[in-house]
Amino acid sequence: MPLTLRMTEDELIKACLAEDRLAQKELYERYNRAMYTIAYRMSNDFELSNDILQEAFIKVFRGLPGFRSQSTLGAWIKTIVVRTALSRLKKVQHFEPIENRPEGNALDWGHYLDAEYLEQAIQSLPDGYRAVFVLIEIEGYSHKEVGEMLNISTGTSKSQLFHAKKRLRETIKTLLDY
Repeated sequence: MPLTLRMTEDELIKACLAEDRLAQKELYERYNRAMYTIAYRMSNDFELSNDILQEAFIKVFRGLPGFRSQSTLGAWIKTIVVRTALSRLKKVQHFEPIENRPEGNALDWGHYLDAEYLEQAIQSLPDGYRAVFVLIEIEGYSHKEVGEMLNISTGTSKSQLFHAKKRLRETIKTLLDY
């Protein structure tokens, strides 16, 4: 077992800053799977997800000297991956206008769903809906945080989530009825 596998987060950061290649490899290996999942959920494209992951980790290693430990290293890396994915998707993302709608937007699936159905339904969402849904419902960001990340209003974030959930209900109903 390589020595870097036993490093604490602080030791790993210090070793990476000292340009220890084994530590850099360890940092990448600790976080690459989870970050790839986020990139894929955001982009719905395997190749683009790999590009996002590569670009994000370049940013991580370049930005590591400025990491202030105000959050965990994983949370900091996740923010970089999300922002990298969003900047790549910005050209094609479409955010629907805010509409008057009821506030009750909780999902009521009413059926047993496995992960495959749910993942398929999430991936079928338009980019804007999917980005907001993933960031809020899967990654746990608030509407305010999502608004700041996507450069949209909190109201638009709420509207996007409402419409994403509505479309998911319709998509899942179709998947379960076929």
